[in-house]
Amino acid sequence: MRRFSQRNSLVTLNDINITPLLDLAFVLLIIFVITTPLLEKGLPLSLTKGGVQDTKLVKDDIKTVEITSAGVYLLNHRAIGLDQLESELVKSHKANPNTVVYIRADQNGLNKYLYAVIERCQRNGLTRFSMRTEPNR
Repeated sequence: MRRFSQRNSLVTLNDINITPLLDLAFVLLIIFVITTPLLEKGLPLSLTKGGVQDTKLVKDDIKTVEITSAGVYLLNHRAIGLDQLESELVKSHKANPNTVVYIRADQNGLNKYLYAVIERCQRNGLTRFSMRTEPNR
C-alpha cells in the first residue's frame, strides 16, 4: 500500500487545463462584439479648416439642376433636355468660373439620369457640384 501512495504523489499531470484559455477567448469575443457597433458609427470630430478658404456663395453662382423620377431635367425650375442643360451649364461656367451646380435627384429615380449630369459636368470642367439631400430631423 505504501508503494501506491508514494507513486500517486509523484505522478505528473499530463493534461493541460484549457479552462483559463477558454475564459480568455470568451472575454475577447465579448469585447469585440461590444466594440464593433461603436466603430461603425464614427466619432464626433472637430475638423480643422482647410488650407484654402471657401469663397462665399452668391445666389448668382448657384445653378440648380433637378431630376425627376421619370428622368426629366429641370434647370432653375424649367424643363430642359440633357444636351441643352449641358450647354447652359457650360455657358454659365464660362461667364462665371465660380459656378456651383446643385443637383437634386428624386430618390426613386434611376441613377443613370444622375450619372449623366455628373459626367457632363466633369467633361466640361464643372467640378464644383453638390448633391442635395433632405436634412436630418
